Amino acid sequence: MKTLDQTMAETKDFHISPDAVNIDERNQVLNHYNTFGLFDRFGNITSAGKKVQGIYHDGTRFISKLVLTINGKKPLLLSGAVKEDNEMLSTDLTNPFLDDCQVLENTLHLSRTQFIHNKVFYEQITCKNYGNEPCKFDIAIAFDGDFKDIFEIRGINRQVTPNDIESGFGENKIHLKYLGLDDILRETEIIVSSPAPVYVVEKVLHCEVSILPKQEIQITYNIYFKTAYEKARDIAYNLAKESIGEDLARTRKLFANIYTSNSQFNHWINRSKADLLSLLTETEYGYYPYAGVPWYNTAFGRDGIITAMEILWIAPSVARDVLIFLAKKQALSLIPEKDAEPGKILHEMRTGEMANTGEIPFNEYYGTIDATPLFIMLAGMYYERTGDSETIVKIWPNIKAALVWIDEYGDLDGDGFVEYKHKAKNGLTNQGWKDSFDSVMYENGDLAEPPIALCEVQGYVYSAKVHAATLADILGEKEFALRLINDATALKINFNDKFWDEKLNCYILALDAGKQPCRVVSSNAGHCLFTGIATEEKARKLADTLLSPDMFTGWGIRTLSVREARYNPMSYHNGSVWPHDNALIAYGLSLYGFQEHALKIMQGLFDAGLFIELQRLPELFCGFERRRGEGPTDYPVACSPQAWSVGAVFIMLQACFRGTIDHVQKQFCLTSPYCHPTLNRCIYPT
Repeated sequence: MKTLDQTMAETKDFHISPDAVNIDERNQVLNHYNTFGLFDRFGNITSAGKKVQGIYHDGTRFISKLVLTINGKKPLLLSGAVKEDNEMLSTDLTNPFLDDCQVLENTLHLSRTQFIHNKVFYEQITCKNYGNEPCKFDIAIAFDGDFKDIFEIRGINRQVTPNDIESGFGENKIHLKYLGLDDILRETEIIVSSPAPVYVVEKVLHCEVSILPKQEIQITYNIYFKTAYEKARDIAYNLAKESIGEDLARTRKLFANIYTSNSQFNHWINRSKADLLSLLTETEYGYYPYAGVPWYNTAFGRDGIITAMEILWIAPSVARDVLIFLAKKQALSLIPEKDAEPGKILHEMRTGEMANTGEIPFNEYYGTIDATPLFIMLAGMYYERTGDSETIVKIWPNIKAALVWIDEYGDLDGDGFVEYKHKAKNGLTNQGWKDSFDSVMYENGDLAEPPIALCEVQGYVYSAKVHAATLADILGEKEFALRLINDATALKINFNDKFWDEKLNCYILALDAGKQPCRVVSSNAGHCLFTGIATEEKARKLADTLLSPDMFTGWGIRTLSVREARYNPMSYHNGSVWPHDNALIAYGLSLYGFQEHALKIMQGLFDAGLFIELQRLPELFCGFERRRGEGPTDYPVACSPQAWSVGAVFIMLQACFRGTIDHVQKQFCLTSPYCHPTLNRCIYPT
């Protein structure tokens, strides 16, 4: 058995260090596709705190400094916030007393409008003189770029020496470039347009402003991010701003609109919708929900699939695009250094320097045990929702390849359960959704020995085979469908025999290499409701266990019971609360008819959101008990927005009124949580 030190040594490089952020900073987030920025409330990028701020493109921080001053002084903040649709950062500033030109405090209004679109960062600074005298002053913007890989920002110490960064200057421009160790040239070009005279000193743009009383002037600049593979188009500020509105109008059509009589609940829905739209990235295969900003602004298999499931009933086209994208990225051969095997579904993609050079294994990495059965589940759920047999036919070979992977590669020892043990030298040790090094343990707190068979993964496999059987049947493969149903039935019996613990009133977390049980109460067991592998009798007991005080904080269900040896409410996976985890459990509870349990989870997360900035549920928060008059405790490196967290409200809403869509009859059917299960109310769309 590996020691704790050995396991930590293997996995520490992929843990996000708390030094990666400063929790006292209120970072403002802008993102568009493969580019995102983290700014302070002034609209600046500084090296204060833990130095996470910057503008990142394709996994690299191109801009590490962007600071505006007026006559060398920091302006005074009036307000600063990202707009409701996440498309722009709007900041209002005023001047301090400018003693060198005798301009009184609060005389000048500086309005900053910033956005990112199609690999370009845009800013327009509008300056208006509210005084009664003309004045002259200098607006300066200091820039720099360190071209650091995002994994280095996250806390990984590189064992190589990067190349030097070159810089050049023109009358109204600054040019930075870096030739990476992956032989890719990355360049930043900053170009300013201003009616005032402009000059450059080192990496600082200066605008000499002379302004009359009540006069207004505008200074605009663009920052272009270029690599060997791409070059941003030169588009004027106003045209780019217009195109944002066009893009938003197009993506909004992907989602149905939901309104309730509760204005705060409506804000939660609209906030979540806006966040999801901002994370949808247009790929050559359609829209894909990138996992989250800042650490996971890329395609993740598991995250994309679960997000698509959460919004399937109101935005089914996202599920279609996710299926097609992942089918195209499905592994075709055995590549141990990527944990890739034929038929396996992608875990994550990275395009930065460290991924390209192999310093991290995530260029195209397949170290996930659950994305493959979840892919099949999503395909079946998508067909149930839409009846789109054309898409199913297109990806049917991929579905069958995924089923082969489950039986031939997923079941490592032939016992009928799917297990994982990483093959990549520096791959992830744990490969379920709780992928931190210490997330699978025995009741005494010792870490489990792989290969590990997680309880929820067996549920995913069961559901995958049930859904695949339905698809095989509609495609005329009757014998194959029957075999899949028989396999699923046998798995359900075997699972409920080996994984249920009567004393815990819960499914155990996992079986280890020697088929010894990890007898701990965890939220993983709740996913067995979502997949249908739980029997009715065990589901009834499990529902009460999950909502018991040692699991339910008042805000949501903890990832691990307070009674367990490794419980820590401030840990990543061992006692925290994850919205997506709770959402899947709530949906599973509703499938077994436990509506009051589902509503309790919904109420907890809704209440939590009221205390969280923007009413945006983050990736996770700490698992402390709910305290009267206080909100939940932040987790310092949680992504926000994160796709499967902001998507949680939609599947929970579906769970609470037990909504299903009949694509044949074009009916949306609601089963009231307090009525007899057979009493359905159907809404006919107009």
